[in-house]
Amino acid sequence: MIAALLLAALSAALVVLLRSDVTGTGFLAGYAASWALFAGAVVVLRRVPARSAVPLVLAGAVVVTATGLVASPRTSTDAFRYAWDGRVQAAGVSPYDHAPADPALSGLRDPWLFPDRAACAHGQDLAPLGDGLCTRINRPAVHTIYPPVGEGWFLLVHAVSPSGVRHKALQTGGAVLSLSVTGLLVLALRRRGDPRRAAWWAWCPAVPVEGVNNAHADVLAVLFAVCALVVVARRRMAGGALLGLAIAAKLLPLLLLPGALSGVRRPREAAAVLGPAAVTVAALYLPYVLLSHGSVLGYLGGYAEEEGYDDAGAGGRYALVRLVLPDAWALPAVLLVLAVVSVLVVVRGDSERPWRGALVTTGTAFLLLTPGYSWYALLLVALVALDGRWEWLGVAFAGAVAYLAGPEAGSGAVTAAYGTAAVAVGGGWWVRRHPRVRHLARGGGGGAGRVAVRRG
Repeated sequence: MIAALLLAALSAALVVLLRSDVTGTGFLAGYAASWALFAGAVVVLRRVPARSAVPLVLAGAVVVTATGLVASPRTSTDAFRYAWDGRVQAAGVSPYDHAPADPALSGLRDPWLFPDRAACAHGQDLAPLGDGLCTRINRPAVHTIYPPVGEGWFLLVHAVSPSGVRHKALQTGGAVLSLSVTGLLVLALRRRGDPRRAAWWAWCPAVPVEGVNNAHADVLAVLFAVCALVVVARRRMAGGALLGLAIAAKLLPLLLLPGALSGVRRPREAAAVLGPAAVTVAALYLPYVLLSHGSVLGYLGGYAEEEGYDDAGAGGRYALVRLVLPDAWALPAVLLVLAVVSVLVVVRGDSERPWRGALVTTGTAFLLLTPGYSWYALLLVALVALDGRWEWLGVAFAGAVAYLAGPEAGSGAVTAAYGTAAVAVGGGWWVRRHPRVRHLARGGGGGAGRVAVRRG
């Protein structure tokens, strides 16, 4: 009953937040309140028997996910690019060949994505095109960055959607994908784990906000990534192919490769994963390579430069590393640490639980890179649900702080958020390394524990 009440409060808080007009730190405050309710709900859920908890997890997933549908995208305009890419492909044109601002595609423009001059003069969050024209699409002068499975998803949503639905089609698609991840987690955790942990994805505020309301394609990558990690423990080639699908949906799942190779001892075993993954990615890119007249990588290089990944002093990237090292050393240090962590995961990882190593490499990469976009952490949230190490959720929330408060509060907010998350991760690791502390944290009595040991 308490869990249901907290879920109702969480859903109401998300609806109020998404339908409000607050932005920046104001939105972050409401988002933080939603996370607090989420934390309370999953803590209470631990007291519910696993078998009885599954219907509650699934029902809560439907309600929480649906809150993302109550408003147009609130904190991101990426869905407008998705819609445009789907429309361009439906017209038989490669999405990699033309930027949205290119006059060659002016015949595909409509008043929704390309408002008239009057709307452009008074509208907000519109990118100028010149001559009084504008568009809802961000970075309209650059080519798309999304890999082929993502582009295929945009085309599919466009093809099956009625005309005039605008952003609702992609949001509905995001809801279907999010619920599919929940179902997959429940099935996987029923066999090996605790199915109640699926709530850590299903009820997490990041899912309705980023996966549904903002309709980020990261949810598609998460679905394939979870499938890959569940399958690769038993069938390496199939798992490798699924991992290739995840990478071809959003490049971020490349971070999962060391986890997928956990416990591998022979080159042949590694090739059984890496080979199908590489072949899958290449095969999916091939049609676009043949159709396109230019590079299918789009704005990828420009994006990395824009975000400051090539120059640590240009933004909020590598924030924690820069506390102890000069800016010029940040990138080499990050690459070195990631290489060491990846090797340790492969050599010492658990082949029966590849998601554990995947969580370590992905979470470590986030702490080192300190990305400024909150939706990247959807992958991390799913890995936490699979593995059960809840302390890594702080990294996901730190990404939201960086995205929502960073522009107003500066790099100090980014550093503080990721620093706090790093402390939480370190604290969780320390507690897990000390069984007595873990026992006390769960409410066990020290004296009673010692008596029980002596009597045993």
